[in-house]
Amino acid sequence: MNKQVLLQDLGQKAYKETWDYQEELFEEIIALKIRNRREGPAMDTPNHFLFVEHPHVFTLGKSGSMENLLANEAQLKARKAEFYRINRGGDITYHGPGQIVGYPILDLDNFFTDIHKYLRYLEEMVILTLAEYGLKGERSPGETGVWLDVGTPFARKICAMGVRASRWVTMHGFALNVHTDLGYFDLMVPCGIKDKGVTSLNVETGRRDIPLEEVKQKLLRHFAVLFEAEILQEKTGV
Repeated sequence: MNKQVLLQDLGQKAYKETWDYQEELFEEIIALKIRNRREGPAMDTPNHFLFVEHPHVFTLGKSGSMENLLANEAQLKARKAEFYRINRGGDITYHGPGQIVGYPILDLDNFFTDIHKYLRYLEEMVILTLAEYGLKGERSPGETGVWLDVGTPFARKICAMGVRASRWVTMHGFALNVHTDLGYFDLMVPCGIKDKGVTSLNVETGRRDIPLEEVKQKLLRHFAVLFEAEILQEKTGV
């Protein structure tokens, strides 16, 4: 089993361009798995982890409802935001500047074949990272992602998650609000959940100087421990 994970930080990149790149890596891994089973000898399947920061964009998962997008085309254009229907699980999500988006594209045959465990590990990676900033991140029963003050009237989401998996290969991932413009969440019903708010790391800590790179390194450190993975840094992205 190959537990090496190739890290690429794509910097700021358009959503559709990044989605196409994810699909390319995803399909390459699946094609190799099919070849290994049909022909042999088996070749190690690669694992990838992409970091990216998107321009303003709303994405709707395959189980989501258009009713949860509260803006029309003209309003989105006025806010310089795009919209895409995509093939991950979950409902509507916003991505934008100041948010860390992570896309692990892993062959779970290299780690463990349990998609629920995979999601819980991604949540735990974020929970452990938030703890380093003095915040108690939690899971909310029946709702994927990481929250604060679960079970109270002040429950709010700080990290959204939505993944796709086929033949135990994953794509899409998580979006952690660091110094995100939370005003964009007013244009949607976040993740289709009407009675809970959204927050960010800078709001919760009162700090506006938290570098994204610092948070990324904490996330990676916890990811490596949880998945028993070796992170290999690639200097340039696509």
